[in-house]
Amino acid sequence: MTMQYDVKSAHLDQSGFMVPYPTRVKAISYTGGGTVGYVTLFDTTSTPVSASVTYGRSGTTVTVTKTAHGLITGDVIGIHFQSGTGGAATDGTYTITRTGADTFTLTDINSGTITATPAAVYAVGKWLVTYQATAEDYFFNGFPIPGEGVRAYNGVYAYLSGLSAVNIYYG
Repeated sequence: MTMQYDVKSAHLDQSGFMVPYPTRVKAISYTGGGTVGYVTLFDTTSTPVSASVTYGRSGTTVTVTKTAHGLITGDVIGIHFQSGTGGAATDGTYTITRTGADTFTLTDINSGTITATPAAVYAVGKWLVTYQATAEDYFFNGFPIPGEGVRAYNGVYAYLSGLSAVNIYYG
């Protein structure tokens, strides 16, 4: 494989769209904010839903609760799960089943019991990657993505929680 010379970069110091068209994310870097934090990249054209989203897991069934979510059975979402009592569900891209106006389910690739309704953030589209930082992590962290990078078919949205900034390198 030959060297790629047309790699670009994008920077945010808050959640937002980084690239509004199809691309490959080649690397990511972020700086911590003195708290436990994370950045999740979604392949989407819409802003992720984060307000008042909670979930629980029983076995491989994850039930997500969001008032008036507007999704229908068969919709594909990318989702990031925060830890709750019993751990965290598996971040990823899932096809959902609508079980009510305020709930939907998905089948996790792992099994377990998670209670205490931890938070989640999801977007119509696909989950690309999540990176986490500890409270002591104030420094620049740069991570190359192996191979040709992670493919985003729609665009790249970065959701930040507890971090100061994020950069991606794409092309």
